Amino acid sequence: MGIAVVYQSQTGSTKKVAEAILGELPEGSVLAPMDLCDTLEGYDFAFVGFPLHAFGPDEIAKGFLSNVAAGHCIALFVTHASPESDGPPLQEWLQACREAAAGSDVIGMFDCRGQLAEPVKKQLLASDDPQLRAWAEADDSEGQPDAERLQKAAAWARQMMSMVGPH
Repeated sequence: MGIAVVYQSQTGSTKKVAEAILGELPEGSVLAPMDLCDTLEGYDFAFVGFPLHAFGPDEIAKGFLSNVAAGHCIALFVTHASPESDGPPLQEWLQACREAAAGSDVIGMFDCRGQLAEPVKKQLLASDDPQLRAWAEADDSEGQPDAERLQKAAAWARQMMSMVGPH
């Protein structure tokens, strides 16, 4: 079974999750940055990961999901700097990720806290929106994802593999 782990990462957070996932996969599975992966042909399954940008996937991730991942069996993994794991805003943003992958057979989704990129933090601090400024001021995401979150990503990868068949 050919398996790819395709990711996009700005601060290294999503890459750490991708590497944790890869560590649970059969030998021969491939790790590839999203901008270097133009096809999933030849793969039976792919893990596709990216950080949230502006409350959903950015244009690169949307393009990958609609042009490359469409029609394939995938599992999504998303990193974000939100401290709330179940809050309504985060769930809406994750729903935007699911919607961007609507052309694929998505069998699961994992999200975890990652580190807020410094340029994004500066933009939020300069925003006219008091909620965005407050989020940036309260940011304590440095060093995320931590070891516990990476272990959860690995466990999730094992669960996804049990759903896609023998490997």
